[in-house]
Amino acid sequence: MQNSTIEMSLLDPEERKMVESVWKIIPEQDRLAISEDDVLFVLDVMDEYLLSVGLAHEDEASGEIIYEDGEVDETEQLDFVLQAAQEDHRHLTGSQVQIIQDAEMQYGIEQGWYEEE
Repeated sequence: MQNSTIEMSLLDPEERKMVESVWKIIPEQDRLAISEDDVLFVLDVMDEYLLSVGLAHEDEASGEIIYEDGEVDETEQLDFVLQAAQEDHRHLTGSQVQIIQDAEMQYGIEQGWYEEE
């Protein structure tokens, strides 16, 4: 159930590549109940979480998010994303959000953003 939304078309090429890459990392059977729009939503809310706990800040000049080193409380982040999904009337389960988060982590490792644990 892949959506091509207006929001996806507004992404810059780097953001679009990230969403598409994370989407491809998600196992095919898990993609049946989510969409690329859901992936984009979760990635955006993960950034909101990092901003809210001080692990990221927005560069005032460029609007780009700058990430800080630090430990992410994955349970707290998952709860934050699930709350945002509920408020947005999205029917995402904790398992679906975790699958997207895991795919984002794998993409980040491939990009050299994160170290494998």
